[in-house]
Amino acid sequence: MRLTILGGGGFRVPLVHRALASEESGVDTVVLYDTDAERVRAVRAVLEERSGGRGPELVVENDLAAAVRGTDFVFSAIRVGGLAGRSCDERTALGQGVLGQETTGAGGVLYGLRTVPVALRLASTIAAEAPDAWVINFTNPAGMVTEAMSSVLGDRVIGICDSPVGLFRRVARALDVPMSDAWFDYAGLNHLGWLRRVLVGGRDVLPGLLASDDLLGTFEEGKLFGAPWLRSLGAIPNEYLYYYYFTRDAIASAQAAPATRGEFLLEQQAGFYVGSAGGAGAAERWDEVRREREATYMSESREAAGVGDRDTADLDGGGYDRVALTLMRAIAADERATLVLNVRNRSALPGVEADAVVEVPCLVGRNGAHPLAAGALDPAAAALVASVKATERATIAAARSGSRRAAVAALASHPLVDSVTTAERLVEAELGALPDLRAVLTED
Repeated sequence: MRLTILGGGGFRVPLVHRALASEESGVDTVVLYDTDAERVRAVRAVLEERSGGRGPELVVENDLAAAVRGTDFVFSAIRVGGLAGRSCDERTALGQGVLGQETTGAGGVLYGLRTVPVALRLASTIAAEAPDAWVINFTNPAGMVTEAMSSVLGDRVIGICDSPVGLFRRVARALDVPMSDAWFDYAGLNHLGWLRRVLVGGRDVLPGLLASDDLLGTFEEGKLFGAPWLRSLGAIPNEYLYYYYFTRDAIASAQAAPATRGEFLLEQQAGFYVGSAGGAGAAERWDEVRREREATYMSESREAAGVGDRDTADLDGGGYDRVALTLMRAIAADERATLVLNVRNRSALPGVEADAVVEVPCLVGRNGAHPLAAGALDPAAAALVASVKATERATIAAARSGSRRAAVAALASHPLVDSVTTAERLVEAELGALPDLRAVLTED
C-alpha cells in the first residue's frame, strides 16, 4: 500500500513511521509532502537514522497532485501559518482577555478560518487524483476541518484524536482493569466530550471511581477537575473541557506564563529543525525534543489546577500514530475495530445535525467508520455541544465566503468569546499580522 503524509515535515511524523516499522502495516511506500523543504529534510534524516534502511520506502514529493496520485491512504497533518501563526492566535486572544488555545475558543476559530480553505483544496485534489483513497485527518481543529473536508470527500475522510483513548487508558489504570475488558461510553465533539460510563462485565464501574478521592487522585483528569466537580458532573470530561469549566483560571495561568504553548514549541522546534537537517544525531535530538514536548503538554492548566507533572506512562508519545494505524489496518484488512473517531453524525448523537462531525465510538471495517448510537448527552453538555458546533459551522461558512463580517459573527458566537467588540478586535489584529488570514477574508 501507498501512504501519503500531507505535512510530511511535521514533528510527529517519526511517530507514525516508527509504528509502521514495528508491525505488519501493509504499507510499502510512504510519500512525504510539505511546503517547507528544510523541515522535510530534517524529518527524513530522523526516519532514515531510526530505520537503518528498514521499513517502507521513503519518497519526498513537492507537488501535491503527484504526492496523492494513486495513493491508498492520506494522513493530513498540516498547519497553516505554522507555529508562528499559532503563537499569534494565542497572544492576540490573551491580549483581549480571552482564551487563545489552538482548538478551543478564539484560537480555534482563528486557526480554523485560515485552515478550512486549504483543507478544501487538499480534499478537491485528493478527490481528483485518488478518488478511492481514505483520508485520515490529524489537522486541528480536527472536528471542524474534518467536517469541511467531508463536504468534498463524504465518509472517506475520518478525523482522529488521541485525547479520548488517552483518557480511557488513564481510567483503566486507575481501575486496574485491562483496556480490552472495558467498554468506554464516550460522546461529544473533538476536545469537547465526556466519559459517561465504563462497563466491565456488563456493570458500570465509573460510579465507584467517582466516589473514591484516592482513585481520582491517581490520574490527570481526576486531579485537573477535582473530585467534587467530577461527582457533580457524574462523568469524566475530556481534559480540554478545563478551558470551559475553569475559564478564568486557565486564562490567568496562560497570561502569567513566560511563553504560550505555541511560543514554546516554536523556539523548541526551530532548534531541532535547523540542527537536524544535516543528518547525524537527528533521531536522538528528535527524541529529546519529543519527550520535553510531551512532558509540558497543557502545563499551564496543570499548574493552575495544582496537578503537577504528567504521569510517566503518558510520555511515550504513542497516541495519534496508534489510532491512525489501527484505523488504517481495520479498513485495509477488514480487521474490525471499535475506535472513537470524528465522523458525520448520522443519528448517533441526538440533537446534532446528521452531516455535522461528532466524536463518538465507531465500528470500523473495510467500508469505513460507522458511528454507534451514543444516546443523548445531559442537558448542560448538549447545550454546550450545540453552541460550539454552531460556531464550527459558522466558521466553515465564513472561510468559504471570505466575509470578514461572517468571521466576526462566528467568533462572537463562541461561548468563550465574551463580546462582539472582542471578536472585531481579534479579527482586525489577526488580519494585520497574518498574511494567511488576509488571503482568506477578502470580503467586507
